[in-house]
Amino acid sequence: MKHTTVCYLIKHSPELEVLLGLKKVGFGRGKYAGIGGKVEAGESIAEAAIREVEEEIGVKIPINSIQHMGIVSFLFPSKVEWNQEVSIFTTHNWQGEPIESEEMKPFWFKFADIPYQSMWQDNRFWLPQILDGNKLNLTISFKNDNETVDEVF
Repeated sequence: MKHTTVCYLIKHSPELEVLLGLKKVGFGRGKYAGIGGKVEAGESIAEAAIREVEEEIGVKIPINSIQHMGIVSFLFPSKVEWNQEVSIFTTHNWQGEPIESEEMKPFWFKFADIPYQSMWQDNRFWLPQILDGNKLNLTISFKNDNETVDEVF
């Protein structure tokens, strides 16, 4: 199972907002998601999350400003090469303004306006918990269409 990261930038302005990226290429193309990607050899999961955020939206996160919120394992029984364990992070502190890259186009959303209908279906099950500050560890299994959540455990 491959190991990946996702990070959510959260700001107060004056309402809480979260940054999501519209995926422009590759896995999840056309869906909104947190910012992240694969862990490379020799780096910690926190270092991977920080590197991916800088590569995808151009902002720098100080290592002491990133919070590990848990792990979600994703199982795709009909496409096992998609199986992955995702380490989830949040941060309220970064340097720079998010910019569009070849991979992601960043957008800020108020928590009440998160476009769950344009995200992977599983986000409804765990993203609100993360944004409420709760840590979690769960597994999500998809049906054979690789889109519909089958089980959450």
